[in-house]
Amino acid sequence: MIRIIEAAFSRTSAVLVAMVMLFVIGISSYFSIPKEAKPDIDIPVAYVSVPYDGISPEDAERLLVKPLEKQLRSVEGLDKMTSVSAEGYGSISLEFAAGENIDNAIADVRKAVDDAKPDLPPDADDPKIVEVSLSLFPVLTAALYGPVPEREMVQAARKIKDRLEALPGILEVDIAGDRKEILEILVDASAMESYGLDPAAVIQLVRSNNQLVTAGAIDDGGGRLVVKVPGVLESVDDLINMPIKAKNGNSIRFGDVAVVRRTFQQAQGWSRVNGEKAIVLEVRKRVGSNVIEAVEAARAIIDAAAPQISPEVKVSYLFDDSKEVRRMLSDLGNNVGAAVIIVMVVVLATLGLRNATLVGLAIPGSFFVGITALNMLGITMNIVVLFSLILVAGMLVDGVVVTTEYADRQIAMGANRRDAYKKGAQRMAWPIISSTITTLMVFMPLLFWPGIVGQFMQYLPMTVIAVLTASLLMALIFVPVLGGLIGKRQNFQMAVSATAPRFYRAVLKFAVRRPAIVMIAVIGCMGASFFGYASAGLGVSFFPDIEPDQAQVQVLARGDLSAKERDALVKAAEDSILTQQGIRDFYGKSFRSGGSGNQAPRDSIGTIRTVFADWQNREKAAVLIDQMRERVTALSGAQFSIQKQQQGPGSAQPIRIDIVGASLIEIGNATSEIVSRMRDIGGFVDVSDSRPLPGTEWSLVTDRDAASRHGVSISGLGMMIKMLTRGMRISDYRPDDSEDELDVVMRFMGDQRNLDRLKELRVPTNDGSYVPLSVFANLEPRVKGGNIERKDGQRYMYIQSSVETGRLPADLISKLRQSLVEKPIVGDVDVQFGGEDEDIAETRAFLGKAFGISMLLMVIVLMIQFNSGWQAIVTMSAIILSTGGVFLGLWISDRPFGIVMSGLGVIALAGIVVNNNIVLIDTFNEYRKRGYGAGHAAFRSGLVRFRPVILTAITTILGLIPMVFEMTILLVERKILFGAPSSQWWTQLSSTIAGGLTFATILTLLATPAMLVLGSFVAMKLRGRTAAT
Repeated sequence: MIRIIEAAFSRTSAVLVAMVMLFVIGISSYFSIPKEAKPDIDIPVAYVSVPYDGISPEDAERLLVKPLEKQLRSVEGLDKMTSVSAEGYGSISLEFAAGENIDNAIADVRKAVDDAKPDLPPDADDPKIVEVSLSLFPVLTAALYGPVPEREMVQAARKIKDRLEALPGILEVDIAGDRKEILEILVDASAMESYGLDPAAVIQLVRSNNQLVTAGAIDDGGGRLVVKVPGVLESVDDLINMPIKAKNGNSIRFGDVAVVRRTFQQAQGWSRVNGEKAIVLEVRKRVGSNVIEAVEAARAIIDAAAPQISPEVKVSYLFDDSKEVRRMLSDLGNNVGAAVIIVMVVVLATLGLRNATLVGLAIPGSFFVGITALNMLGITMNIVVLFSLILVAGMLVDGVVVTTEYADRQIAMGANRRDAYKKGAQRMAWPIISSTITTLMVFMPLLFWPGIVGQFMQYLPMTVIAVLTASLLMALIFVPVLGGLIGKRQNFQMAVSATAPRFYRAVLKFAVRRPAIVMIAVIGCMGASFFGYASAGLGVSFFPDIEPDQAQVQVLARGDLSAKERDALVKAAEDSILTQQGIRDFYGKSFRSGGSGNQAPRDSIGTIRTVFADWQNREKAAVLIDQMRERVTALSGAQFSIQKQQQGPGSAQPIRIDIVGASLIEIGNATSEIVSRMRDIGGFVDVSDSRPLPGTEWSLVTDRDAASRHGVSISGLGMMIKMLTRGMRISDYRPDDSEDELDVVMRFMGDQRNLDRLKELRVPTNDGSYVPLSVFANLEPRVKGGNIERKDGQRYMYIQSSVETGRLPADLISKLRQSLVEKPIVGDVDVQFGGEDEDIAETRAFLGKAFGISMLLMVIVLMIQFNSGWQAIVTMSAIILSTGGVFLGLWISDRPFGIVMSGLGVIALAGIVVNNNIVLIDTFNEYRKRGYGAGHAAFRSGLVRFRPVILTAITTILGLIPMVFEMTILLVERKILFGAPSSQWWTQLSSTIAGGLTFATILTLLATPAMLVLGSFVAMKLRGRTAAT
């Protein structure tokens, strides 16, 4: 390294040109790097769903789910498999181990599904496989509404969708409220019976007469004649005029017995925006694309297309991720600038203008090199990266401060400027490299953080490693070379002294004379800190509570409700909160219970998405949610669960309990018992579970002998029942004005589709006559079975819950666990806790391992640096001191220990606080080599290193101060905001590092010299005993 520094000083011009080029490339990278609010996270999750209209949950489990589970459980890397068997479909959720290649996993899933297809019912739809990624969630949600016919609005939305998907940054667009268009044949049941029409024969006739026949060509040597047989339905009139039976020399056409029309599938629910029916466009961006540019282009197309539908059509943007990105990047960008300015002011006040200029160049230089590296790795600029820059703003100047401070002392001793900076870089190279490597060793294990939390937080160690590595170049090459040109000039009148306050001189003198007393006092402070926090019982939390921008009201109702009844309940809830202050937009939709698959409670019949006003112009979200809860709970006919928008990793509801077993009755009883105990404990709110919903289904009990005597087949009976319910798909039709193929569906007319008609239904026989259904079958009501859910091949039910404001989920889970221990659940069931409890356990386990590995790597580096076990221990003591400061700060501020942020802060502190010890001990060793005694060397080291130790600590602490107090400093507007959501992400982490570093720095300036003297004293005694023997 010394030779590299020598070479740099001999080629000053080349170094300066390289520095300018790095700045230019860095500025270019800053503007070109993709920007987003939250990181693109690849969730290793896949869904497999198999629709099968009319199938019961029991049959779906037996015929759809079990064959798929048999093949899928052998997929490599599978971590957890859950399934839902419901009315009309079966679905399986596959969660893979963290770090698994999702592309390979999806390929394995497709192969397993293909292997299972022969075992699935032939009438079931093809299985659909969907990959889940946070980056595929909408970045823009736009609602179109106004007094326009539904068909016209839907067709316009489809055209907008096509134009949006042609944009380079847009992956896909979904249309919520878009119903599938069909060609519907409404048959008059009485006319069909009077003409003696057999539905099976009619269906076969339509299929046979709606085919593309490729007849070929005749080549007889005299020419080639192409033969064409037109057989495809080209218009609705073709179907109306199609003969379906000949009788008495006359043809019976579809138009004689049915009404043929183009329409939409029967609605299962409706969507509204701000109380008006709407079509909603959900726009998803491509991974790695710039969200700001993608949203701007999408909004331009939507804004231009809306007036073309009708001047009265309105556009409401319910969610615009680009605004969130701009706001967060602006807020954090301002805080980065504020941190740099604060550091600059501190350096200017202590080291002077010229040295402050050098430090001022080192900070953006390190930033730009780091951002260039991140851009080359394909990493986006997001809130985690920006906070990482705030975190390292004070850390990366440590090396520069140490180098320039050493050069100052050399200049004061008479050296010229160039030699002073060269000697400073060469002399302090290994301490700086060693201290930087120890910091990097701490952050290195965090790159392998597993799970969703790791995917989210891994950007922090990436950024810190890139920027701190760049700071080495600045501290040892660029700044010293530049300092040799513009640094302080030689001044023979400058005094050479080890500057430190008188108070510190007196306390340090006592510490090196009475090291044992000092160590006892330090240990006492540590013990008081740990004991005070433990006795306060503040508990633990998983992730910081971030002020949300949105909330969602789940409307829950049990019973067999019609689509209009469900929508009426959702509409009543909308009306009750439409006048709520602090809410900008409402997006409500109703749907069939269970129709949302595995993502919504089984009894959910609709949701209302509320978009809050700007956080500066409203009450806190917790207050708004409580007010909304008061409004909706007064309504009858439904229950309501309100969930705030989930920020960061973790589930939307912090508490989840799985009850696993073999018997659905035992599982249901255990679920009811646990819900009852949660009610007794108190503190749980918005509790939902997956117990079966009460309801009635009608079962046709058929006498097969009687049916056989009358010539009725089960398939013929089933066909008539389908025409009474959802209809029969008999063919397809592609109109000229649509790119999609429409299903041709045949069913009875609307006034003939009811329960009374079912009891009076007449079924065709083999001879063409009709017999009443009551002759061979009875219609019996039965209790409706609920959805059947399975986890890793076993049946289970789940409970989800939020907690009251001010309560910690971990505390309530602890009380519930205690209740289950004192009075176990009856039945052969296994109760498993997930949600935040599972996240806390996984994160705690990883951070514990990461901390241990970091300590081991640091010890190795320190042993190489000092070649002394005791000095390595002395250096590592700063970590214990910093941990005491962390818990003291949490105790004083009455905050719980955040597993993710506080845990990460403790690990980050380990790499930060040892840096001062490394430089101080290196100075101690230098004085010892000169012949100073241990006490005198420790005293001189403390005085000499006081200024750089305090300076490096203060720069890091003050750089984090805005985040500690949730401050957002708007530099251009010259305003300071408190409580912005962008600052709430990092309050725990900033407080942990700032508090721990403050505590550790104060004690390090006393404890480290005392421990060095104590170690030398013990070593001298041991050598004396060895010599005596």
